Amino acid sequence: MFFVFLASGLFLGWSLGANDAANVFGTAVGTRMVKFRTAAIACSIFVVLGAVVGGAGTSHTLGKLGAVNALAGSFTVALAAGLTVAWMTRLRLPVSTSQAIVGAIVGWNLFSGSLTDMESLTQILSSWILCPILAGVFAVGLLKLTQLFFRFARFHLFTIDSGTRLGLLVVGAFASYSLGANNIANVMGVFVPSSPLGDLHIMGLFKLSGDQQLFFLGAIAIGVGVFTYSKKVMLTVGNDLFRLSPIAALIVVLAQAIVLFLFSSEQLENLLASNGLPTLPLVPVSSSQAVIGAVVGVGLAKGGRNIKWGVLGRIASGWVSTPLIAGLISFVCLYFVQNVFSQKVHSPIPYEFSHQAAMKLRGLNTYGDELDELIGKRFKSAVEFQDAVGQIVESESLANGVVELSELHPLLVDVEALAPQLDYHWYSKEQVHAVFRLHGRRFDYAWQLADALASISDSWRLKPSTKKNKLYNKGIKAKLQHLNGLFLTNLAPPN
Repeated sequence: MFFVFLASGLFLGWSLGANDAANVFGTAVGTRMVKFRTAAIACSIFVVLGAVVGGAGTSHTLGKLGAVNALAGSFTVALAAGLTVAWMTRLRLPVSTSQAIVGAIVGWNLFSGSLTDMESLTQILSSWILCPILAGVFAVGLLKLTQLFFRFARFHLFTIDSGTRLGLLVVGAFASYSLGANNIANVMGVFVPSSPLGDLHIMGLFKLSGDQQLFFLGAIAIGVGVFTYSKKVMLTVGNDLFRLSPIAALIVVLAQAIVLFLFSSEQLENLLASNGLPTLPLVPVSSSQAVIGAVVGVGLAKGGRNIKWGVLGRIASGWVSTPLIAGLISFVCLYFVQNVFSQKVHSPIPYEFSHQAAMKLRGLNTYGDELDELIGKRFKSAVEFQDAVGQIVESESLANGVVELSELHPLLVDVEALAPQLDYHWYSKEQVHAVFRLHGRRFDYAWQLADALASISDSWRLKPSTKKNKLYNKGIKAKLQHLNGLFLTNLAPPN
């Protein structure tokens, strides 16, 4: 049944290939510098590479926005996003699968009574504004540098033409890689929490994790979308908004590729964080917004007289309406899948403010005894519990902290389940030893496991929140999340 439900994710991948993935070669095909078939082949190959090698970073942020925890729910959310993008593609609008999947996930949150992580949503929304602006700025800078270069360098027209064609192909391949790394989370991210796929060892040479296998399948679907239905959108980007010269087309693709890479590269984030430098959030941004921002940037740098503002307005209206439409379709489809087809679209997560959670808060000196009336009461959803907490405390940060601490996540530490998954290149020996010492222990909450491990070994202890410690703490949290998924049990937590 998993692969049956996965069909909607593959459909969303096809929609992305037909719409978003087309943007990386839209200007090259629109200017007739690269043949469509050549562009489609290069795009498909490098999208797969980007998805498998670098697709993990953005999927974490999308997962925090809303963890769709039932397979039928993942199917419905991906289907809603895919239908939205396919419809916009028929209208020849270069819209964003990022916007569609975010809207669909928020629709699932509303239907299931789950909380929408506002920090993750804010990061994603801000990236939608920053992405086209950054692309426009990079495009203008690259255009000025190119003009300065050609002012002093003299080449034969044939040399310029052949160099531009090769450059469009190379930069398009880089943009395709960046697109696969950044946007594969849109296609397969909602299936990660409910995926049954384990690690796959290929001829003893390398290993594909379950997530990477999902990303590979999604990337293949993107490639099919590029071949079968992307040409119309390529021509919209390449011709309708602003007619580009071949060199300007090269600049647009390069600016877009740089922006997508900045928002998807874990390696770049690690490099900046390890040196105490600010980092960009790893979020799935819109290749459509990036390429449109770059095209407009080039147009403005050339005076802006030939920009077709009506076309730009029509595209922008698609950006605004896409998440709203996807959210509405997701909510309605979830209702029908659950009530008409009797499929489980979400697994309810109960919340209970226990004595242990109260002691944890008191230890942090964040509250007195005003919440004691909630101790021992169990709530069916995060929204229901948040409403109860909100009637007692006024501080939003305190209310969010209480909700986070009270999410029941029953765990049974099973060393035998951990052993096949051990990666000594990731877990240190001290960390593994600490986990082994907890064998057979049960916990009601995920934070209890984290506290127990930290009490045994400093290798599990988070460091003070600073720029230099950001990378280290991120690694600890990723390992704890892995253990939480591995040791999660359906057994009712002890009272």
